[in-house]
Amino acid sequence: MTCAHLLKPVTEIVLSAGKLLAAEWERPKGPRGQGDKAEVDAEIECVLRTDLLALLDCDFWGEETGTHLTGHEYCWVVDPNDGTTDFLLGRKGSAVSVGLLCNSIPVLGVVYAPVTEDRGPDCISWAEGCSNVIRNGQEVLPHLAHASLAPGCHVLVSTAAATKPELNAELCAPAGFIPMPSIAYRLARVAAGDAVACASLVPVSAHDVVGGHALLIGAHGALLNQSGGPIRYDSETQMTKVSERCFGGGLNACRELVHRNWGLLFSGDRDIRFD
Repeated sequence: MTCAHLLKPVTEIVLSAGKLLAAEWERPKGPRGQGDKAEVDAEIECVLRTDLLALLDCDFWGEETGTHLTGHEYCWVVDPNDGTTDFLLGRKGSAVSVGLLCNSIPVLGVVYAPVTEDRGPDCISWAEGCSNVIRNGQEVLPHLAHASLAPGCHVLVSTAAATKPELNAELCAPAGFIPMPSIAYRLARVAAGDAVACASLVPVSAHDVVGGHALLIGAHGALLNQSGGPIRYDSETQMTKVSERCFGGGLNACRELVHRNWGLLFSGDRDIRFD
């Protein structure tokens, strides 16, 4: 049995939650909160938790409202506002991310960015049993199976990359790079065809990536950790920190990116080594 029948109701739940995020963005005095905590995050997750568990009563892993792990076959994994820090700084592109694990394997993902720089509201989804990733109601043909870094292609990286453009350009070469908030949304946009790969250079938890990981599976892509191994969700420890760094997209492109010296971005050393 696949999870395809769940995709439509989950997408409707996420789109509804996204209205809360969009409304928060439009507040006359700006979103409430500071640092990496926005008040709307917990409000959205409470709604998602209630609605998702009503749809499928199983385990739950949330960023804001805690976890409930019993060993159930299924587990909802939720980030109500991936990219909160950028959201509070007035940068567009944070996203509601919902994923579903079945025996620790991502089988469904819906990532919705209600406020973006270039696309308007953008919802990207997939579930096991669906032929293709769906973007705003339209199927997207898979494109990642043989994707590699090449001129004219792009790697999506965090907004911090804008502070060191030359070094990021060298690390992503021969592809270009595009900074944007939210690893969940970056993974989703790669799955939807906007880039060949994306990266997070800081530790991530399951709630950051499970939704986007499912989308990559639907697009015939991969999600690798800092050592080039597959991301796994087999234990609570792994869910808490799935990787120190992660690279998602075409397998060949990700393997190339894994072996580049990303530590240079933090050390200032200019001796770039891609091997």
